[in-house]
Amino acid sequence: MSPRSIAFLMRHQVTVEAYLGDTSTGPRYGPAASLRCFLDAQIRMVRSPAGEQVTSSSTVYAEPGTVVPPASRVTLPDGQVTTVIWCKTRDGGGLSTPDHVEIALE
Repeated sequence: MSPRSIAFLMRHQVTVEAYLGDTSTGPRYGPAASLRCFLDAQIRMVRSPAGEQVTSSSTVYAEPGTVVPPASRVTLPDGQVTTVIWCKTRDGGGLSTPDHVEIALE
């Protein structure tokens, strides 16, 4: 664990099914994988990858290196199923800030 790790905050667990693309029968997802994270259930406005302003119902904070494609399916601890709006790496570039990945959910 690096000195700037946020591992001590990882009190929640969500299930992620990575978005693999669309098929003739609808979206295709990868196998379900468990992700330790910090879940912040707070409504806020964010920009989608297409530049549209959308409402995010919650944000997941995960360890650096976590990759979750937009449109992936996420099951929250309470059983609610939602979709990833975007996934961004927050890297302090060597500063003493906690490096992490921020994932905005619909």
